[in-house]
Amino acid sequence: MLPKFDPTNQKACLSLLEDTTSNAKQIQDSVLEAILSRNAQTEYLRGFLNDRVDKQSFKKNLPVVTYEDYRSYIDRIANGEPFDLICDRSIIVLLTSSGTSGGVPKLIPLTEEELEQRMLFVSLYRPLLFKHIKGRSEGKSLMFYFVTRESETASGLMVMTMITCVLKTVTPANKFICMYCQLLCGLVQRGNVSRLGAPFASTFLKVIKFLENHWSELCSNIRTGRVSDWITDANCVSVIGNLILAAPNPELVSIIEQECSKTSWEAIVRRLWPNAKCIEAVVTGSMAQYIPMMEFYCGGLPLISTFYGSSKCFIGLNLDPLSKPCDVSYTTFPSMAYFEFLEIKKDYQETGHDPVVIDLVDVKIGHDYKHVITTFSGLYRYRLGDVLQVTGLYNNAPLFHFVGRQNVVLSIDMDKTYEQDLLKAVTNANLLLEPRDLMLIDFTSRLDSSSFPGDYVLYWELGSKVKDVRVEPGPEVMEKCCFTVEECLDLVYRKGRKNDKNIGPLEIKVVRSGAFDELISFFVLKILEANVVSKFVSRQVPSWELHELHSSR
Repeated sequence: MLPKFDPTNQKACLSLLEDTTSNAKQIQDSVLEAILSRNAQTEYLRGFLNDRVDKQSFKKNLPVVTYEDYRSYIDRIANGEPFDLICDRSIIVLLTSSGTSGGVPKLIPLTEEELEQRMLFVSLYRPLLFKHIKGRSEGKSLMFYFVTRESETASGLMVMTMITCVLKTVTPANKFICMYCQLLCGLVQRGNVSRLGAPFASTFLKVIKFLENHWSELCSNIRTGRVSDWITDANCVSVIGNLILAAPNPELVSIIEQECSKTSWEAIVRRLWPNAKCIEAVVTGSMAQYIPMMEFYCGGLPLISTFYGSSKCFIGLNLDPLSKPCDVSYTTFPSMAYFEFLEIKKDYQETGHDPVVIDLVDVKIGHDYKHVITTFSGLYRYRLGDVLQVTGLYNNAPLFHFVGRQNVVLSIDMDKTYEQDLLKAVTNANLLLEPRDLMLIDFTSRLDSSSFPGDYVLYWELGSKVKDVRVEPGPEVMEKCCFTVEECLDLVYRKGRKNDKNIGPLEIKVVRSGAFDELISFFVLKILEANVVSKFVSRQVPSWELHELHSSR
């Protein structure tokens, strides 16, 4: 585990980074020894190890598992059974994973100790930014993090996202109020903002869209020195009213209106926050599709993917923050968990051979792997779904480039199109939109097997780089996009299209603006319904006669 250190001491932080990555093997062995010795008496480990806690027994007897293999233990804890089913420390919360199992979120155990470790891990990144970005230590940060609605298990254990777990005590629960107030504070103090950011590129772009829809109202608040009436959170009203909007500021309003009223919002972030040095948001993996939009709005500011982690484990840091988004590699931090790796070959399912599980220090440069993690919070040989490619070493710790998810997303005949391949194809097709001032906002895909031959269907939500211009892509450019996507897919797909004629022409369907936001809202509702543990209805009929209403006052 990470030793205690002063996160404000830049020299100490950088020294810790060097020491930890230089001693990767020794640290990994000690991490596994600590996890097994501490948790040897849990029901889960006893069932496989019978009190043998050496590395050889661990490798030989513990299976590599997925969430479905582990689900019964999590469900038992959620229903009130003791935490020592899987862990020697109290589980303080169940984190919701971005993935789902049976249509509902996966629930990942978290201890107080693990939470503290993750906070220390994140704090290591600040000195790296100070080192690489001149002026980053000056000014303030405008970071857009939002809490989401919490739920509760039958036993009273709280269920929430990792971000909510960290921020729930200091952030309004209503994300629209939160976003509005953060933007208001950021605009009033625009000259002092040295960095902006959000957890993911998609989140940051939602903030820009929100700003586009509300900048006029924000200007009205700054002009009058009074926050809008719909901001009902008492803490927000108090802080903004007393500290941020202390007095009307018509001069600032003129600057903001001048920038936001322009026909194009290109470089709007740099224009509104002229002293910003960087944008911090994950732009790797599935977030890579948003890089063109981020570059358009941010006007050349460095896009920095700080670290790689998930609800299950925080894994690696980007030790070269100024690397291009397409070149980002994360250095695995050996103190955070015990890491093993499954080598991934796209056709390994057909070979009949199980992939070999190897240690962190045994991975090979240029090869693709999946993480298998063993954590202090009670996950043992748990397989993650991300595909990572080894790109080199930092001291003795491997560097991984995030490739994507391994799962096949589209397959009609013999073809198998993977997420990373489809993303690359769509990215290439997106280049055809740029000369026409169009942007790909979001996309998804499906198979249409209602007729023969079946075909791939992509749903694209498009936006314009020019303000208040209706998005009307012509058939010529969209047909070229369809062809470009197909040209980028693998030989099996192209052979199925041309020679075998077992695959129909790829379709792109353009959906109206806001369609993907509606889709997300729909699934949020489905998840809430799936987690209902009890419900109640009114057993009395409300009064409707006028005299009864009067008499009740």
